[in-house]
Amino acid sequence: MHDLRLALHLRRALRIASLGVLSLASCLHPDPPPTEIARIEIDPSNREGVARGFPEMRTLDGATLGKGEFAQSADGDELRMQVRYTFGPDHHTEEEAAFRQGSTLVQESWAWREYRGGELERRFEVDFLKGDTLAEKREKGELLRWTKHFDLEPGRSFAGTGYPFGLRAYRDRLVRGETIELQGIGFTPKPKVGVAEVSYRGVDRIAMSDRVLEGEHFVIHAKIPWIARPFVHVPDSHIWLLRPSPSAFLRFEGPLAETDDPIVRVDLLPGGESRVAEPVGR
Repeated sequence: MHDLRLALHLRRALRIASLGVLSLASCLHPDPPPTEIARIEIDPSNREGVARGFPEMRTLDGATLGKGEFAQSADGDELRMQVRYTFGPDHHTEEEAAFRQGSTLVQESWAWREYRGGELERRFEVDFLKGDTLAEKREKGELLRWTKHFDLEPGRSFAGTGYPFGLRAYRDRLVRGETIELQGIGFTPKPKVGVAEVSYRGVDRIAMSDRVLEGEHFVIHAKIPWIARPFVHVPDSHIWLLRPSPSAFLRFEGPLAETDDPIVRVDLLPGGESRVAEPVGR
């Protein structure tokens, strides 16, 4: 009964950690993605709803970097998410995303912004329905700007908070050993489109706050064209979903935003200890 209450609490608290993470599939390849990218179909019994949560961003050593506040709202098929991480009195990030969850999951929009001293440092946006992307980054006091249009297919293209949705939708196939390919949008800081391979790594024990939980470990790997591999390095991102069912977001590890940003950890439960995930067995 205790495990069931905990699972339901985690499910309601935060289905997706809105991480401010852009580089899950930052592949330096401008060509269209393969036509065999899978489409996510939504089980009507597994639709998202209203949720609130207070995730915490940490270093890989477990030291707290930022305090998060997450809000998720649902209106019919429309799902919206907002998250803010506060790193100090003059430094914070904001992320927003919108989805349509009919018979197929469609990410419609996504935006991430970073502010220091009240001034915009970075901004990344995607309009998935129009295929328009925007990137802004302040360098030497000047705010540089890039825009690019991609032929994105709704229901097959994702950025930021879209990936945990995909993991939950494909969980059974991934656990059986399949590798799923998804189209992803990333920023370097220029907008890029690429293919992300998603695979299952196994079950890990995770010490978080004053609990030890089990999470199913998934890896998101950007496919880099062979000709670019000697020059381009995109770190893998790792996402853990709560085990046993019902699955829910538990932890993320990967770059904060661009591919050369520091690797950060986002935990569902704030406070207390946060240790490296330890494999349980395969």
